Amino acid sequence: MNKYTPLAACAALGLACAPAAAIEAAYTAQTTHSADSVWAKIRGFCDITNALPGVKCVLAPDGLTRTLTLPDGKSVVEKREAFDDAGRTYSYTILSPGPLPVANYHSTLAVKPKGSGAEIAWSGHFDAKGASDDDARKAIMGIYTGGVDTLAK
Repeated sequence: MNKYTPLAACAALGLACAPAAAIEAAYTAQTTHSADSVWAKIRGFCDITNALPGVKCVLAPDGLTRTLTLPDGKSVVEKREAFDDAGRTYSYTILSPGPLPVANYHSTLAVKPKGSGAEIAWSGHFDAKGASDDDARKAIMGIYTGGVDTLAK
């Protein structure tokens, strides 16, 4: 007698049981400010408040974990995973999403020279949690757009 495992059943269905792909979100803007001056605004892990006015940030003693308090008083906890000062980029994950409709969130913020100014890029991938994929993406895109546009001013 043959025994079918869930994996074999998925294979028989043409991988219809494979996990869904992560949602991608990205926003990029140009600025006339130099890459160094923009990076100076966002370089520190709690400097995110320069991009997101109204958000408060507390850095943990380890220097790698930040708690962001949103204007509504709810909190998001994030951990810096990589930092490249010379490359003007850092990556982080969300440990506790608070009100954000996401799970398995990983993001990168980068500033690159572009002509006489700079290009600011914020990108990430995540799964929706407690909301549709479209609603989760809209929520994150709102943060990226607002933050990058604020830095570009």
